Amino acid sequence: MTQNRGTHTTRLPTLNLVGAGRVGQTLARLWRAQGVFAIQDVRTTSLSSAQAACAVIGAGHAAESLSDMRAADIWMLAVPDALLADCGVALAAAGASSDSPAPIVFHCSGAQTASVLAPLADLGWRVASAHCLLSFASVSAALQQFPGTPCALEGDAATCAGLRPAFTAIGAQCFDIASADKLLYHAAAVFATNFLPVLQATAEDLWRSTGMPAELIPHLRESLLRNAVANITTLGPQAALTGPSARGDTAAIARQGAAVTQWDAPSGAAYDALSALALRLARRRAG
Repeated sequence: MTQNRGTHTTRLPTLNLVGAGRVGQTLARLWRAQGVFAIQDVRTTSLSSAQAACAVIGAGHAAESLSDMRAADIWMLAVPDALLADCGVALAAAGASSDSPAPIVFHCSGAQTASVLAPLADLGWRVASAHCLLSFASVSAALQQFPGTPCALEGDAATCAGLRPAFTAIGAQCFDIASADKLLYHAAAVFATNFLPVLQATAEDLWRSTGMPAELIPHLRESLLRNAVANITTLGPQAALTGPSARGDTAAIARQGAAVTQWDAPSGAAYDALSALALRLARRRAG
């Protein structure tokens, strides 16, 4: 694919996708819209899902297997973490005869490092990871929410530098992260986003167990979450803290913890652990 810029014709770098769920579809569609990459071949768990991904992206050719994928300048591996190592091995075997002298390959995991792609690095491929800190709940939502999203780049420094303009072009705020820090970095994202639905579901189960009318719960969900988020974004976590931990009422915490444990042991353990963290936050605020 080429683009005309004034009197010059520029060939866009080609991008192949291995794995094209919500993350892959969102990034590829943004890159296509901004004219950053020419979306080339797309491989997923089945030909039909690859075709569906291409339809969402608005470009690309669905490939039945890795061996069917053409050589590309850049490869994005947007597969689940547990499949990354095997994917790297398979791509190394299928891409050993690639006519690109040193293609870039990166994965989108927040917890895994670029070293998981060692079989490709051994072939001379330039490896990195790029994790966009956004909840990709749906492609349509992610497309709207993406501008301003932080993007952690890790791996070979030159490769990260090469990827940075592509992510910046679609609105990402890129920063470098050390390989040794990726697990803690991603754990922070889990605390900030993945645990929120779990906590909300637990709260709603507790309310139901006390006999609260079911029709009241959706309103509580909306109002309490909206107010909590508004307080945190306006005041910061410390000032937004309320409840018995903010007051230092350890006796009330102990009574409630015991009651929750009797209701459900894992929920009780979570209550106790989170209360300890809340008390620490309250002491930090007081200090």
